[in-house]
Amino acid sequence: MHIPSLREVVSVEEWALRCDLAACYRLVAAYGWSDLVFTHISAKLPDSVTGGEHQFLINPYGLMFDEITASSLVKVDMACNKLHDSPFPVNPAGFVIHSAVHEARPDAVCVLHTHTRAGVAVSAQQHGILPISQQSTFVLSSLAYHDYEGVAFRPDEKPRLQADLGQANYLVLRNHGLLTVGRSIPDAFLSMYTFENTCRIQVDALAGGTTLTQVNPAILAGMADVMRVATAGQGAQLAWPALLRKAEKLDPSFRT
Repeated sequence: MHIPSLREVVSVEEWALRCDLAACYRLVAAYGWSDLVFTHISAKLPDSVTGGEHQFLINPYGLMFDEITASSLVKVDMACNKLHDSPFPVNPAGFVIHSAVHEARPDAVCVLHTHTRAGVAVSAQQHGILPISQQSTFVLSSLAYHDYEGVAFRPDEKPRLQADLGQANYLVLRNHGLLTVGRSIPDAFLSMYTFENTCRIQVDALAGGTTLTQVNPAILAGMADVMRVATAGQGAQLAWPALLRKAEKLDPSFRT
């Protein structure tokens, strides 16, 4: 596919965000979290670029995640209307969940949603996330649940989803999948990495058919401080440069 570059068309800030988001899509594909062309990762453009308007970057509907580039990402408004010429369609129905989160959470720069096998499996387990791994302790410190209401294309579901999410950064969409909220693209990606591994570990542990040892509840307190120490105060920014190098080695075309 020939996709004209937007590098000289958009602002420096928007281009940097496009490159990070394209890398995020490529990494989601590389780690096996994608679902063909379905699900989305959205990123909010900064007010300094939009003048305070709500504008977002989202995947061109129909491209595999490992095909997405910085220039192919589509800029949309809160109703998922395209804000620039693009040969690619967008999926307004798929943006319902994302627009709900962005609307309710001004801190939500990035919203990442997956339909992975382990994530959907755990979303169907009545007890939800169990405190049985180190990974789960980070998730449980900021976790919410939203009951399944069918395919999420009806706007009337938005207020219920917003109420269920509250200020949590990890959301289990019952019978559906996982969602993370991040103050940056690296934050949302690292949270999903932890969330996905929490679910994979839980599925494996439950398959063992034996009584599981649960983490002492006292350990769950203060996990935000633990994360700051574990990442030398850098949060997701500690791992993101290495992840970008991984994306570059896989295929540097995401920057085009």
